[in-house]
Amino acid sequence: MPEQHLMDILAFGLFVACWFGYAHVADGRWRARSIMKVMDDFRRDWMLQMMRRELRIVDTSIIAGQQNGAAFFASTSIFAVGGLIAALGAGEQAIGILASLPLIDPGTPQSWHFKVLLLIVVMAHAFFKFAWTYRLHNYSSVLVGATPAAGSDDADCRKTALRAARISQLAARHFNRGLRAYFFALAALAWFLHPALFMATTLYVIYILYRREFHSRSLRALTGEPEAG
Repeated sequence: MPEQHLMDILAFGLFVACWFGYAHVADGRWRARSIMKVMDDFRRDWMLQMMRRELRIVDTSIIAGQQNGAAFFASTSIFAVGGLIAALGAGEQAIGILASLPLIDPGTPQSWHFKVLLLIVVMAHAFFKFAWTYRLHNYSSVLVGATPAAGSDDADCRKTALRAARISQLAARHFNRGLRAYFFALAALAWFLHPALFMATTLYVIYILYRREFHSRSLRALTGEPEAG
């Protein structure tokens, strides 16, 4: 097996292992320590406050803003998929341009097609996550509307509010996974240059995600922890 072909296999294997492995850890075993868990608690508090309000315009406005963000990323993902499909037919020209650059190993036309297909899969995955996020926010807004008026039976109000909170939490989780796909798509772009660079950027993305979700200033601000000196 050629050494370059072996490096491509190792780089792809590392990419898949890092993506699925990090998702398993961040969304599973370590989730209780993540910024997503802290925000889930705030979403629950938000919906419990919502049920006490007579007018819930502010709540529906917040959900509408979240929907707009999900819609933006979903449409961007579709445009990216379309551009990548067009790039499948430009393999030879692109390889010729990259091959003229120093320290660049663009590979063969077959490997080019595989790399583009990988990006298509990643961006399609992101689209499905963002599209589902949009629908979940829609469900959440319906539940806000279905929450009994303030002063009604507290048990019914609380039950519906907690359902709305749960749907909002699920929407945030899918949105986060869609954004995570974008991070890994950026790492996959490095594969067009060299498999070693692909492995390095994949590990760097893991580092960035870990820092943002478990050791960021935002997390310390949300939990009330003091800033590191």
